Amino acid sequence: MSRVLYRDAALADGRSERLRLGVSVLVEDGTIAWIRPSDDEGDRGPAAGLEVVDASGATIVPGMVDSHSHLTLQGGAHWIERIDDPVEVLLDVADRNGRLLAQSGVRWARDVGSPRLTDPNDGRTRALALGVRDRWRGQPERPYIVAAGTWLDRTGALPPAVHTVTAENADVLLANAVGQLDDGADFLKLYLDGPEANVSPWTADEISRITEMAHGRRARVTAHATTLSGATAGVFGGVDSIEHGDELDAGLTAEMARRGTFLVSTLSVFRSWRTFGHTTTLKRFVDGEREGEFAARQEKAMASIALAHRSEVKIATGTDFGGGSLRANQLAWEVESLTLAGLEPWEALGAATWRGGELLAEPEAGTIQEGGPADFFLVHGDPLSDPAALWRVWRVAWAD
Repeated sequence: MSRVLYRDAALADGRSERLRLGVSVLVEDGTIAWIRPSDDEGDRGPAAGLEVVDASGATIVPGMVDSHSHLTLQGGAHWIERIDDPVEVLLDVADRNGRLLAQSGVRWARDVGSPRLTDPNDGRTRALALGVRDRWRGQPERPYIVAAGTWLDRTGALPPAVHTVTAENADVLLANAVGQLDDGADFLKLYLDGPEANVSPWTADEISRITEMAHGRRARVTAHATTLSGATAGVFGGVDSIEHGDELDAGLTAEMARRGTFLVSTLSVFRSWRTFGHTTTLKRFVDGEREGEFAARQEKAMASIALAHRSEVKIATGTDFGGGSLRANQLAWEVESLTLAGLEPWEALGAATWRGGELLAEPEAGTIQEGGPADFFLVHGDPLSDPAALWRVWRVAWAD
């Protein structure tokens, strides 16, 4: 039996604004045997074979949930062009991303879209992340994956290089959605930014056909929606979550709160783009007008998140790594971004932990509890007063 005692740490669970100080946690074979005060640990069992970790000055944090990720894509300033890399490159990228996720304290990743290609490992033509998910099962050093399959979009919305399944009408959209679940997708991802700007590519009634089918198969549906029109159609069409939601209004956030529709934030994408104006020579980032455009979009998205928070919408969070410009080990940046939008640090941490678990319908994800898995990591500092502490990962319990 493997036995590790983490002694004299602080603990932040994302549900309280206060740290719990002087905490010891005993882990036996990857399970939390107990959580006790460090000055009253009681029986620790036999000393032989017990590793005692001096965790003084560190904070124990639940393994985080990146609720918006793209495992097979690598991000960076050329993230759009690199989506069409050879399949072998995309799978190598996924392997590297898996290591980065674990090292940064991410235990669960929700993949919200990967190219539909033939996987050389199993010969199946489907979204690549589904094969990655299956191969990573049983590998404790890899994150748990919940995957949507590929994007369900309207013809003309995304370029062919993205390798989606496209539809010209609602009947084909429904057939494509059924096909994604038949391929093994855990949930569905609708793409609701349409070929026509500020017009949802599908109506709420057309979307409801997808949500009713999926819910009948006990699967959830999410929707990429950066515009108000797409988000509105998605919410009234019964989707379970909105990704990005950069242009929500008060009426829609009230409806989301009433329905229990999640919002998955990706605010750090805009912060990332703005850095590229200083670190690249790419015209789409260094053009003088783009900085103002990016700043305006960032401000609007932050106001949207703040409005959702005030409306008591359930907020989970992600990086959009790969499918956007961030990298797989940067979820801490999104937690920091949420605090700039008005969430308290403990609420932002909750969005990256147990709220993500709630979105995934995985009750143990993003939590720390006796009898549960030792899916936690330790950071230097207090993430409830300084969210940047989440960058300072010291030890990852499930991977060390």
